Amino acid sequence: MINKITTYSITILTLLIGLYSHAQQDPQYTQYMYNMSVINPAYATDENSSINGGLLYRSQWARSVGGPTTATGFFHTKLTDRLEGGLSIVHDDIGDVVKQTSAFADLAYVIPMGEALKLSFGVKAGASFYNANFDGFVYSDPDEDPAFAENINKTFPNIGAGLFLFSENYYVGLSVPNLLETKHLEESSGIVSQGSENMHFFLTGGYVLDLNDTFKFKPAFMTKYVNGAPLSIDLSANFRYLNLLEFGIGYRFDDAYTGMINFTLTDSLRVGYAYDHTISNLGDFNSGSHEIMLLINISNLRKGYDKSPRFF
Repeated sequence: MINKITTYSITILTLLIGLYSHAQQDPQYTQYMYNMSVINPAYATDENSSINGGLLYRSQWARSVGGPTTATGFFHTKLTDRLEGGLSIVHDDIGDVVKQTSAFADLAYVIPMGEALKLSFGVKAGASFYNANFDGFVYSDPDEDPAFAENINKTFPNIGAGLFLFSENYYVGLSVPNLLETKHLEESSGIVSQGSENMHFFLTGGYVLDLNDTFKFKPAFMTKYVNGAPLSIDLSANFRYLNLLEFGIGYRFDDAYTGMINFTLTDSLRVGYAYDHTISNLGDFNSGSHEIMLLINISNLRKGYDKSPRFF
């Protein structure tokens, strides 16, 4: 029993150290093309009489002790001829020790650039509620690490900004969801133990190519950069069969191979699943990552997903 507790504690500490160091700290998504409003506040559809939203749950590094989980909820709608807005909530949980819930409101202003092309400027504002509870930790060393001696409960306000260029069959986005850098650990009791959440830069893009009357080809990419960490690049290639089924594969450089599939249940409802097979050195300690999503499209015009970049 003691060995299990010790192993659990060491694993959690390792994850926490990784979180506090200068690494990529924002949640990871495989189905990022359907979660765009969380990544980029300038996300827009320019579609009247429509409200679209979704739920996404990700279990990262399954069967690893203390593997992170992320639950995301979001919705987006057109407010006026030029304004669109939305809300998003993201909850992260690392081993029942570190919990963070972020709630943000987005506002995007859309400018026509031609007959079909549009450019959107967006901002987001909100806060992250951060909690770390180290009660019950069992250390392998006789002395406790002072950096984890006190529980943490803080609120961090933040703002973000982005650009989104889109038409009916492609989009390119650039965004920084967290412009304010926040410190989760600071100097306390003469001990310097500091961790910060740095700005994350996202470059995204996608395209819909009609192969024939039955199939569409949907390549997409997401590049994420944060100072002090390797560049993260996701590539995906999906195929859509009529308006019923979509499936594809992806690759996250030096990290994972991915597979995705989703089904259209009704004109307003879609459900999907994604799996990541880890190829980094963490692959020896987990059985991959699982991600499920539910997309909802409420439209008086019943347009479905083919009429806007929400197809991504």
